Amino acid sequence: MFSSQGPSLRELATQALSSVEHGYDLLAPKFDHTPFRTPDSLLAASADALRPLGPFGPGLDVCCGTGAGMRMLEPLCRGRVAGVDFSAGMLAQARGAHPEAAWVRADVRALPFAEAFDLAVSFGSLGHFLPAERPALFAGVYRALRPGGLFAFPIGAPQPITSGWYWALLGFDMAMRVRNAVWHPPFVMYYLTCPLHAVRDDLTAAGFRVTTAPLAALGQREDGSPQFGLVLARRPERPD
Repeated sequence: MFSSQGPSLRELATQALSSVEHGYDLLAPKFDHTPFRTPDSLLAASADALRPLGPFGPGLDVCCGTGAGMRMLEPLCRGRVAGVDFSAGMLAQARGAHPEAAWVRADVRALPFAEAFDLAVSFGSLGHFLPAERPALFAGVYRALRPGGLFAFPIGAPQPITSGWYWALLGFDMAMRVRNAVWHPPFVMYYLTCPLHAVRDDLTAAGFRVTTAPLAALGQREDGSPQFGLVLARRPERPD
């Protein structure tokens, strides 16, 4: 799973026993050599789904990490592009890879923007927020978008209970809950706490109009449904 340039087991253990912020600061120099980086196939499929909805003006990558999302965000946007994250280490890597973009260090649960962007995207970040924290995250993205702006992020289909992946993800979440119960500071990263129906409800409560688009290029499940979909949350031109 890890290349020779990736973190060692000892480095991963140190990161896992840190806070989320400090853990990612430690992991940042080697993050792009781990399976945690957003795959190029997911970025490409998301860009393909968004392209017919554009072109867009300014764009924002929420929880940008080392900046992988900029590869798809920049070609979609005619205005300035920016990334926001709370890890200084991850932002340093992003800035080195994409010096032309703006990089902002902030807690995304209190985004420091108001009606500044036409498009916001996020990749692989929802598991870092407890369900009770999602309303603040989504409210901040809503404020950051101009009227008519779009918030988009991919989400995987739920794994069937007969799947090995389901039990692997459940086991990871249970291990993380035990870790956070006995060790502080907590490291919040869960895979099964953000099902589509709950995310849709929170987005709707924040004021978005929510649809989804299949990412067919990423494959289908046995029942023919897509493995991944792109959530499209639109800020209305006028409040409902």
